[in-house]
Amino acid sequence: MAEKPTLETVAKRAGVSIPTVSQVMRGTGRISEKTRKKVLQAVRELHYVPDARASSMRSGQNREIGFVINRISNPFNAEVISGVSDLLELEGYLVSVLDTSDDAERQERHLEAFIANGRGGLLWVPAIETPQAALDILTTHAIPTVTFLRRPEGSPFDHVGIRNADATAVGVKYLAELGHRNIAYLGGTGMSDVRRKRIEGYKRILTELRLGEPVIWDCHDTKLAGLNAMLALRQAYPETTAVICNGDMVALGACLGVIGSGLKPGREVSVIGFDDVEDAAVSTPALTTMAVSPYHLGRRLALMLLNRMRERDMPVTVSDVSAELTIRETTGPLVPPQGRV
Repeated sequence: MAEKPTLETVAKRAGVSIPTVSQVMRGTGRISEKTRKKVLQAVRELHYVPDARASSMRSGQNREIGFVINRISNPFNAEVISGVSDLLELEGYLVSVLDTSDDAERQERHLEAFIANGRGGLLWVPAIETPQAALDILTTHAIPTVTFLRRPEGSPFDHVGIRNADATAVGVKYLAELGHRNIAYLGGTGMSDVRRKRIEGYKRILTELRLGEPVIWDCHDTKLAGLNAMLALRQAYPETTAVICNGDMVALGACLGVIGSGLKPGREVSVIGFDDVEDAAVSTPALTTMAVSPYHLGRRLALMLLNRMRERDMPVTVSDVSAELTIRETTGPLVPPQGRV
């Protein structure tokens, strides 16, 4: 096996000194164009990659950011990660993503590994039932941290979230304006802070407008789960004419369930999602949703972390983003029973 190339082997190949190679790689010093080209040619031939960890030890600055999140496979998370990565990479940072699958013990291992490897900052979606010890260890090691979506009680960290209760309230009110009275909440399992607040907003409008009794139907936040849950919900509560969903993937699956029942989303049954992932706009029919623009949300998250890393003593910042009702084809006026197909 070939030996790993070093500054020394690059210097020998280029016929220059080690400090000259170092200066070329850092873009410093008064190096002639001819010498610079020789060094870069040697770098390409040897497939040399600078040791970032050694560089960070010399400079005192680590250029790697950790993102501890739940369920990377969810398209909402994928778009957030893309927004984070695009902005941070422009600033010269590498983003590494770890998935806890909402498991507090797995999260603990990820956080300990993160600290042990000395990354420069952390973006973090805390798992359900995150213990106080997780906050304490990050505080003890003075890790610049921004939490996302979920903010643990007593958190000392910056935070980017969503006004979840207000968002679902807007969605339910819109369905009521269309004439719907039997509106269900579909999707999610367990009771994270995000889901709890979304359900609070849903219930609040049902009470204020004296609509039907709340129906909360659990299912995983996937398209297949949404499809099966919609079929089961309609069988148990056939009077349901509208659903507001915990996320877009559940909503897209619910639309398939409606279609599978021989009905039409936006006619016999109205469906509202949450997030506005890319698939929402291009699905057939296009999905009405509470839009938070996940890619831009990721960029906002990355920018907040950069600000914290640059000014560690600034006051804690909490930024909650409003969701915007984006009306497409899966919602429509209530069709009277005699008008249904």
